[in-house]
Order: sequence, then structure tokens, then C-alpha cells
Amino acid sequence: MNTAIQGVIFDLDGVIVSTDNCHYLAWKRMADEEGIPFDRTINERLRGVSRMESLSIILEKAAREYSEEEKQAMAARKNGYYVELIGSLTPDDMLPGALDTLELLKANGVKIAIGSSSRNTPIILRQLRLENAFHAVADGNAITRSKPDPEVFLLAAKLLGLAPENCLVVEDADAGVEAALAGGMRVLGVGGAARNPKATFAAESLAAVDIRTIIQ
Repeated sequence: MNTAIQGVIFDLDGVIVSTDNCHYLAWKRMADEEGIPFDRTINERLRGVSRMESLSIILEKAAREYSEEEKQAMAARKNGYYVELIGSLTPDDMLPGALDTLELLKANGVKIAIGSSSRNTPIILRQLRLENAFHAVADGNAITRSKPDPEVFLLAAKLLGLAPENCLVVEDADAGVEAALAGGMRVLGVGGAARNPKATFAAESLAAVDIRTIIQ
């Protein structure tokens, strides 16, 4: 069986660009309006999980129960704040090594895709001028289960026309590492995920690794 890496699937937030602070500020504004305690320690628990799952974590500190309708409205309000914040992103906000890695992979004939749970992926890619940079994009608009479920990565592999064993995932969150492995893919952990012992490969950032040493 040929297990050569023919495609690389990138998580978006924390790998290509960091919008962590935008997420934090948006959740913080919503939580403050509701009188719910929220800080950066709690925010760390939200990395790599869906919007509604993030809200559930925040509501652990709430003084009252919220109806499903109220929860949907709160999530939508937070997303409005977030979209407002990411509207100021530019290509200069890409993380070190990201653009060079994408160009290097394409030059070596390796297919590239985005595998992100975010429904705002099209907006972010447009702000970064990367809307046409990938062979495939799988995001929160096309899946029903967020990481650590492997659905988004399996969809990305399918869109690339590749088997999971021929794909490498690049992730910065533990939930993403779990998702990639559950999907039968190898994973390069960067950022926080570089310390995950389950990651197949590890580097502090894309700037700190020559990805050719992994795919060859």
C-alpha cells in the first residue's frame, strides 16, 4: 500500500492565521453583557471546538439556565462581534512560515486543503487573499460534527481525491490532533499541539520546519 503523503490539510486558525484574540474579545464582550465570568484561562478551553460547544463551556459559570433559543441568539451575537473584528485582517496577519509552506507544497506537486470547523472560513480566506490558494476547502459550513470528530478532515481528503493515509494534517489544537488520528491521517502538531505526544511530527510553527523533510 502506498502511504506517501500526497496532500496536506491545514487547520486555519492557529496554523495559517491567528484569530485567537478576536475570538476572545468577541466572547468576552458577549459574556460581559450577560454578567458571566470569562477570562483567558476559560478561553483556552475553547480552542478547536465548535461555537455552540464553546458557549456551553462559558455557560458553566452562568448564574442561571438559558433556553436553547437564548443560546442560539448568544452564539449569533458573539459571531457578529467576531466577524466585525476579523474584518480588519490582512495578508500581513498570516503566521510566520505559512505562505512559504503553501507555495513550497504546490511547487512540489502536493495538494493542499483547509480543514477547519469555523463557519467563517470563507471570510477569513478572503481577508487573507487566499480564497483561491487551496485545491479544496472543508469547513464548518459543510460538516455536522466538529473536532475531535474526524469529519472535516475526511471531507477535505475526499475533496482532494486522496485516501486518508496519503494525507498529513497540520494542527495547533489537541482536538485537531485527535481528529486527524481518528481519521487515519498523520499529523504535524504546531503551536500548542507541538507538545502533544500523540502528534506524528512536531514543530513550534511552520516557520520552524521544512515540510519537505516530512512529505519526502
